[in-house]
Amino acid sequence: MLKVGLTGGIGAGKSEVSRLLVERGAVLIDADRIAREVVAPGTPGLAAVSEAFGAGVLAADGSLDRPRLGAIVFADPDKLAVLNSIVHPLVGARSRELEASAAEDAVVVHDVPLLAENALAPLYDVVIVVDASPETQLDRLVRLRGMTEEDARARMSAQATREKRLEIADIVIHNDVPLAELERRVADVWADLVRRAHAPREQPSRQPQE
Repeated sequence: MLKVGLTGGIGAGKSEVSRLLVERGAVLIDADRIAREVVAPGTPGLAAVSEAFGAGVLAADGSLDRPRLGAIVFADPDKLAVLNSIVHPLVGARSRELEASAAEDAVVVHDVPLLAENALAPLYDVVIVVDASPETQLDRLVRLRGMTEEDARARMSAQATREKRLEIADIVIHNDVPLAELERRVADVWADLVRRAHAPREQPSRQPQE
């Protein structure tokens, strides 16, 4: 099994890269999707979030009001840290369960938005960073996701810097490009991952960078 950590700043195109990798045979473990599952109605995770932030972060049907919670935590690093302290252990436990169920020769891609922020690179054999310029990120968030420029900039600034992400990268996929070019780049990366997955390795996991 080759354990791959996939990350990138918001709006960089990480989700598109993960989709293309899955098309080529990767087993995807999506931290964002799991993060939604662990705070679904009736879960201990949602109860903990409600206790920490108040019933105001719940929608009328009892589900998590994500826009309201997002407006709170992305404007306040301390509150974001509180949310992460609740959600991240739950996501980690579920991710390990899914990884354990994958085939022995699988390329398992962990899509982890906050990989750099939480110093998780040593957990993976390979770290892939999807990179785009801040201008491209901002344009995508405003034009494609309908965010205000202020909200988009706040979410970008709440993440690790571009430089910090690139420091932990074993592979960088530059994504200031049209989709056809991105597909070509991902195909090349996939070929490299398959090669790594089948190559003999003395070390079972990636070593931390100095």
